[in-house]
Amino acid sequence: MTMSVCPCGGVPAGASLAECCGPALANEAWPETAEALMRSRYTAFATGSEDHLFRTWHPRTRPADTSVDPDTRWTGLTIHRVVAGGAEDESGVVDFTAHYVADGEPGGMHEVSEFTKRAKRWMYVGPASQ
Repeated sequence: MTMSVCPCGGVPAGASLAECCGPALANEAWPETAEALMRSRYTAFATGSEDHLFRTWHPRTRPADTSVDPDTRWTGLTIHRVVAGGAEDESGVVDFTAHYVADGEPGGMHEVSEFTKRAKRWMYVGPASQ
């Protein structure tokens, strides 16, 4: 039996979903860094794990609807830059592009995301203020 690579690309590179983002999506472990949380959120979009998206979105900025578009197929993740967001930090920024196919056309969503800790857990705040 072969294990497929985590949708986020895996950490370390090529790690399976079970070895990478799976425990976070199953609510068995909380990501220890802003980048790990961002990767788990991308994986939640790719796998339709709406509960994880809701749970990891800061309540101050979370929209009423955190559902996933079933017609979008997420095809890859590129991390461009990470600023702070380590296990000991209180905030961090992750600059990334999420690649997808929608209506048969490939695309990419670029975002510089802000993360902060709430009750000692990383939370997604939203796009960083420019």
